[in-house]
Amino acid sequence: MSSVEPLRLALPKGRMQDKVFALLADAGLPVRGGGRAYRPQIGLPGADLKILKPQNVVEMLQAGSRDVGFAGADWVGELRAELVELLDTGLDPVRMVAAAPASVLEDGRPPTRPVVVASEYETTSREWIRARGLRARFVRSYGATEVFPPEDADCIVDIAQSGDTLRANNLVVFDELLTSSTRLYANPAALKAPATRAAIDRLVMLFRSVLEARSRVMIEVNVAPGDLERLVSILPCMREPTVAALHGGCGYAVKSAVPRDRLAMLIPEIKARGGTDLVVFAPAQIIP
Repeated sequence: MSSVEPLRLALPKGRMQDKVFALLADAGLPVRGGGRAYRPQIGLPGADLKILKPQNVVEMLQAGSRDVGFAGADWVGELRAELVELLDTGLDPVRMVAAAPASVLEDGRPPTRPVVVASEYETTSREWIRARGLRARFVRSYGATEVFPPEDADCIVDIAQSGDTLRANNLVVFDELLTSSTRLYANPAALKAPATRAAIDRLVMLFRSVLEARSRVMIEVNVAPGDLERLVSILPCMREPTVAALHGGCGYAVKSAVPRDRLAMLIPEIKARGGTDLVVFAPAQIIP
C-alpha cells in the first residue's frame, strides 16, 4: 500500500482497543509502539495515528482534526456528531440499558414518584427520561455509574456487555435504550477530497475483508463423479464452488467458503452426500 494517501487516523483507548488493534494486524497493518504509546505507527506510509478516548475520537472527527477513526455508536449518538459511518465491525457489541435495584421498581417499571437518574450519557438519558415521561433529576457520572444506587441515584443509564457488573451491584435491567458496537467513522469533509476518499476506501476494503474471513471457513472435499451435483447443491458459497478434476479421473475436489456458523450442520450432510477427505481451514482475508 505504498501509494496510500496519508491519513489522520484515530484509534480508541480502553475496552475497544485490543480488538481494533487485532483487526488492524489481520489487515496487514500491525500497530507498533506498545500499548502505552499515544502516537503509534502502522505500515501505512505517512499515516498520522493518535490513540484517544472513544468520546474524543468522535469529537476530533467532528472537528476535522482526524479524517477517520474507530468509535462506539453510543458516543456518536450521545455527542450528536455528524459523521459518516463507513463500517460496522460488530466488535464489542453492547447495550445501553436502564437499571435499578429491584426494591426501587414497581412491577418491573420505574416508580411514578420523582427519581434520580445517573449516567455518563446525559443527552441520551435526558431524551429517554422525556420519552418515558419520568419525573426525574439527572446526575452526571464520570465512570463507575453502577455504584450510585441506591444512596445517590434511583436508577442508572449505562453500557452493559455481559450484565455481570450490574448483577454484582444488585441492579436489574428494566429498559433498553439502544445497541452499539465498534464502528469506523469518517469526517464528511475528508470524503470529499478524492485522494483522501480513495485512501479511506482502501482501508475499508481491507477491514471488510478481514471481517468477512472471520465469518467464514474454507472447506475442501473430494467427491466421486456420481455424487458431485448432490454435494454441490447443498454447499453455501460466495458465488459458485470451485471444482477441479482429481488425477486419474476418479472424482473431483470441491472448494467453497461457507459461513462458520453453519459448519456443524454442514459437515454431516457433506459426508452423507459422498464427501470424503474433508479439510477445513480459516482464511485470513476474503475480498469479493
